[in-house]
Amino acid sequence: MCRVPATEYHFMARALDAGMLGLMIPMVESAEQARQVVAATKFPPIGRRGAGLGMAQDDYERGSTVEKIGALNARTFIIAQIESPAGLENLDAIGAVEGIDCLWIGHNDLSIQMGIPGQFNSPRFQDAMTRVAEAADRHGKSCGVAAGSVAMAEAWMAKGYRAIAYGADFRLFADGLKSGIDTVRKLARS
Repeated sequence: MCRVPATEYHFMARALDAGMLGLMIPMVESAEQARQVVAATKFPPIGRRGAGLGMAQDDYERGSTVEKIGALNARTFIIAQIESPAGLENLDAIGAVEGIDCLWIGHNDLSIQMGIPGQFNSPRFQDAMTRVAEAADRHGKSCGVAAGSVAMAEAWMAKGYRAIAYGADFRLFADGLKSGIDTVRKLARS
């Protein structure tokens, strides 16, 4: 999986051509934008993605073009990140787009864009969480979020979220490194 920086064809196609099995697309705010994402990430007849086959995206294998594009279309997982009030307003339209597989709350960005930075227990934010989960369910999509702790993952899962990213590699590394350094310093003082 890879989070691309914007909904521009060259970012999405490059990541998929390099072998990504799915993409997280930031700030999806409309059905039109979601359709552009699908067009850039799926091969015809679903989209208009260019075919550089026989490379990383299909494990450098030879084979039938028809079979390859069918398999690549089926396995490419597309996440629309809902990170703004406009995205919330257009949830149903975004969720209805065929080829979008997951509605994902970018919780920090969404709270900031809503004018309630980091206030995840705010009734307005809780309502947004519920709305995203309900829209995903209505359209047969998964809904997801990044959880920084087991307790946070449990809370999100209780609200219907099933695509959970736990922690961040840099944070897990930093926490492990800090713990080790703190232990060595304690040993040095004893």
